[in-house]
Amino acid sequence: MVRTLGAGVFVYLLLALPLSFNASAVPLGKVSSQMLVDQFGYLPAMRKVAVISDPQTGYNAAVQYAPGAVLEVRCVSDNSVVFTGSVVAWRNGETHAQSGDRVWQFDFSNVNCVGEHYLYDPANDTRSHIFSIGADVYRNVLRHSVRMFFYQRCHHAKRAPFAETNWTDEACHLTDLRARPIEVTINDKNNVRTERDLSGGWHDAGDYNKYTILTAETLSDLLFAYERNRMVFTDDFGVPESGNGIPDVLDEIKWELDWLLKMQNADGSVLTKLSATDFAGAAPPSADATVRYYGAASTSATLAAAVSFAHASLTYQRALPTYSKKLLAAARKAWAWAAANPRVLFNNAGFGSESTEVDDYQRSMFKLATAIYLFAATGETAYRDYVEANLAATHALQWDYWHCYEALTQDALLFYASWSSAPLTTATRIRNSKQSAINGPDFLTAFTNQSDAYGAFLKDDCYTWGSNRLKAHVGTLFLAQQCYNLDPARAALYRNAGAAQLHYLHGVNPMGTVYLTNMYSAGAEKCVNEIFHRWFRDGSVWDSAVSSPRGPAPGYVPGGPHAAFAPSPEYTGTELWQIRLQPAQKAYKDWNGDWPEDSWQLTEPAIYYQAAYVNLLATTINQFQNVASASGVCPDQSLRSVARLIR
Repeated sequence: MVRTLGAGVFVYLLLALPLSFNASAVPLGKVSSQMLVDQFGYLPAMRKVAVISDPQTGYNAAVQYAPGAVLEVRCVSDNSVVFTGSVVAWRNGETHAQSGDRVWQFDFSNVNCVGEHYLYDPANDTRSHIFSIGADVYRNVLRHSVRMFFYQRCHHAKRAPFAETNWTDEACHLTDLRARPIEVTINDKNNVRTERDLSGGWHDAGDYNKYTILTAETLSDLLFAYERNRMVFTDDFGVPESGNGIPDVLDEIKWELDWLLKMQNADGSVLTKLSATDFAGAAPPSADATVRYYGAASTSATLAAAVSFAHASLTYQRALPTYSKKLLAAARKAWAWAAANPRVLFNNAGFGSESTEVDDYQRSMFKLATAIYLFAATGETAYRDYVEANLAATHALQWDYWHCYEALTQDALLFYASWSSAPLTTATRIRNSKQSAINGPDFLTAFTNQSDAYGAFLKDDCYTWGSNRLKAHVGTLFLAQQCYNLDPARAALYRNAGAAQLHYLHGVNPMGTVYLTNMYSAGAEKCVNEIFHRWFRDGSVWDSAVSSPRGPAPGYVPGGPHAAFAPSPEYTGTELWQIRLQPAQKAYKDWNGDWPEDSWQLTEPAIYYQAAYVNLLATTINQFQNVASASGVCPDQSLRSVARLIR
């Protein structure tokens, strides 16, 4: 497998290599799964802390590892030592409850030389996975994580050169061009007057259904990712729109927004879902002939779409001004309908698939966020007055606690506090509340006290369905401090705390696993091989990245460890019940079993998990890329990097 390159570039690199090229030296020692680093690497200015684990409880308790007192950082090119340092036991050898591990930490932050490296333990003749240091170590990672949305596109062919060879497919779900409502179709199957073109958009998760309400947080994260680091989102991510002069992430977001616009009725209301009656689906997506129906409009769906329309209208003002105006008009219409119909609930009748209806509080938060962005887009005081009258109802301001479950609302609050036309007293209140929360025991105090031996604290009850999304949102809570110039004296501390959540997702975790699929071509040496996805299903040629001909497409983020996982009662085995007996951070298994194994609780990806990760990655890059740091080039590293591109 090779990194994604055009054929011409690939040939050029081959021809450009000098005839005298020599492969790098063979790294010393055997790879140890207990020496944990960010497998993609580190930006030069980053704090770099490896974790060495000795499991005490959990699936790998029989593994024993005691590191030598001194570890080395070595260059891959010639095995030269660039740094030597001591390991430090976490809490004097205490076992970390969430992982079940005894842990040592090895700080090699002073290593800034650009190139590929590994940690070496002379006492045990073992080494870590190879990692890179450089300004572009996350470039391909970001590219693959954004391209996940391209592979999730509905009613769109995935053809070369945009789709990589193993993941080409023709357009799927062509009947979405003539979708019919579930309510009418049950009793009037041949009424063509109810047909709607609802093609496009992204498949929500491992199934092929599409849900309006679940797009709100997804688009919020992606829009903020772009707004926080416009420079990293270039026009060459390899999607069909590449080269059109618009950053590819905006092209990708537009694919979803265009579908949401189709879901909007003439009166401003927005349909709730387009879905099969269950979660059925064939592989590949173009083979799925399941009949799909749309669900009626609801207040929740209308306001969820309104948030995205209003927010995106601001983001697209420069890139696509006419489209920006179209989005703003759609947001206004949705707002007006929701104001006149404040509690139209979707009952999901006729569907066995997800309802996604939300409670009164979340509905009110959609409306509040919409008002914030409409005020920013229009300057009209009616929207500001609504915000001022309803701001106190947010959990963040009620509790002075900001958490990983309400990213959309909290990001909207911070945006409002930064807007020049927002009242100063309100902006100060929001900023003070955020500052109070981030200094609390679950955030900065947890980081500085090293509450998590792996450096990425998350409360016990957050190791639940979709914990990787929550990890990402905790990371962006830290990084938001610098985004909004909160407590600038401690900016480096917040940056490091946010980046630690990213390093966890990149392999500094008790599983020693990069929580993205099939990233071997991007530098990972141990990553997620299987996910619950109808395309990449168990037994198919896309089943596993290591044992199937193709494996899943690169860059998908699975749900992550889930401490309360349980298979369906019909499951008669015993192995899967052991997952819930693991320490919380080990409550994961790399597999894609369907019912009754129910692996979707752990390994199913989703567009909202993905967007949270993209936001964390892009914002982290932004906050470290301009930090001054001495750097150099280790011997032969630039040539070695070219070699990795083509191997």
